[in-house]
Amino acid sequence: MSKPFLTAAWKNLVLINYSVDPSILKPYLPYGVELDTFNGIHYLSLVGFMFRDTSVMGMKIPFHVNFPEVNLRFYVKYNDLGKWKRGVVFLSEIVPKHAVAFIANSIYRENYRRMPMRVTEEIDAHRISASYEWKFRNSWNQVAVSALNQPIVLQEGSEEEFITEHFWGYAKYSAEEASEYQVKHPRWNTFNVDSYNIECDFSSLYGKAFSELNNQEPVSVFFAEGSAIEVYPKRLVSRF
Repeated sequence: MSKPFLTAAWKNLVLINYSVDPSILKPYLPYGVELDTFNGIHYLSLVGFMFRDTSVMGMKIPFHVNFPEVNLRFYVKYNDLGKWKRGVVFLSEIVPKHAVAFIANSIYRENYRRMPMRVTEEIDAHRISASYEWKFRNSWNQVAVSALNQPIVLQEGSEEEFITEHFWGYAKYSAEEASEYQVKHPRWNTFNVDSYNIECDFSSLYGKAFSELNNQEPVSVFFAEGSAIEVYPKRLVSRF
């Protein structure tokens, strides 16, 4: 196997999960990839988390080692010679660093955007919380959670497992090609969320197709501990 292109730790993941009509997602499907569901629900997740100790091809880029990201993603699967791979498609990924956006967009054909961001993390013996904010058109958006600091082991067949264990990323490359890359990480513990806050202008940020989410309650909110991760070089999936 090739060496990872990127290594880091993804920590304190806030996952806000919505049920959406599949017709909203189908225009964004890369070539050869199908929508994935859990209990008949098509999920769309707004996710905030921290990149820590980030290295690209074994090198740490100054001032680009620790930073937040907020992304909007949905869940897919790809039949690779009879073996199903579960993955995600990112509609948008927001970071505060220009270089991160440039590298990801250029190499992986992702949809990164640079915006001002703020992060607040608090932890003590009893509680853990995280808040991720990003500024768009002079307004601050936010996802935030607070939870008991008692890690819960991920359960087989759970909604949490479905949301957190898609280990492939897919992006549109052309009309007849998709970019595929693998992400490796161990199973993540979660925390029991008892409060959360969402302030997100979905319509302005992501387009009119997602405007209904402005007034829609999520079907679930998770807070995952995270871990070290490895992202491997892309390959192209095509009909040729």
